[in-house]
Amino acid sequence: IRSKAIRHLEKGRVVIFGCGTGNPFMSTDTAAALRAVETEAEIILLAKKVDAVYDSDPNVNPNAKKYDNLSFSDVLGKELGVMDSTAASMCRDNKMPILVFGLDDPENIIRAVNGENIGTLVTVDGAAR
Repeated sequence: IRSKAIRHLEKGRVVIFGCGTGNPFMSTDTAAALRAVETEAEIILLAKKVDAVYDSDPNVNPNAKKYDNLSFSDVLGKELGVMDSTAASMCRDNKMPILVFGLDDPENIIRAVNGENIGTLVTVDGAAR
């Protein structure tokens, strides 16, 4: 519930959203983007099976190039599969940055919150951290 989440945030608490929107054709990525935008979050921390965004699947292509920083235009134009296009467009249109990192190491969430240089940062302009 948006209002409850906002109240928790105003009290300095951490709010973690889980699940989808309950609407057909909406992915969990779209739900995350929607909740982040409506609560005016600072960033989406997006844990995935790979440790960052690559130009191709690193599990298939050992020469896949890792991106440290990307723009939403790159994500959408190159069809990089970071998240579905609806979610990526919503984040781009609302200037909601995303940090994509690996969920294989449970310490990564702590690293992400502490601002360590992990994964790939996706922003409107693709600016470096």
